[in-house]
Amino acid sequence: MRTRLGLDYHFEAAHFLPNVADGHKCKRMHGHSYTVVVTVEGEVDPAMGWVIDFGDIDVVVGPVIAGLDHRLLNELPGLANPTSELLAAWLWNTIKPALPILAEISVSETPASRCVVRG
Repeated sequence: MRTRLGLDYHFEAAHFLPNVADGHKCKRMHGHSYTVVVTVEGEVDPAMGWVIDFGDIDVVVGPVIAGLDHRLLNELPGLANPTSELLAAWLWNTIKPALPILAEISVSETPASRCVVRG
């Protein structure tokens, strides 16, 4: 049986978008309470009854999220223009090598907006 598992992460961070027009509200530094949903997909191991232990996902993803928490995202290598789309891609590229069954990353800056990257 093939299934998907999702694990939610939260962090607080500031950013600004340097490439938007002068006067755009996102040109100024501001903060968000981000939610990231990491989704993996795979076959359920018949002996274990799961695809992967949630704790094994957290071992990979937890330190990545901790490195974003209470930071100015623009200061991090690869995030000079930290839009939701580029942050989601950055997370994908950072997590995927250590979590090959990664299927999807969702990044929400607000409860009503999100960007999804699927592999």
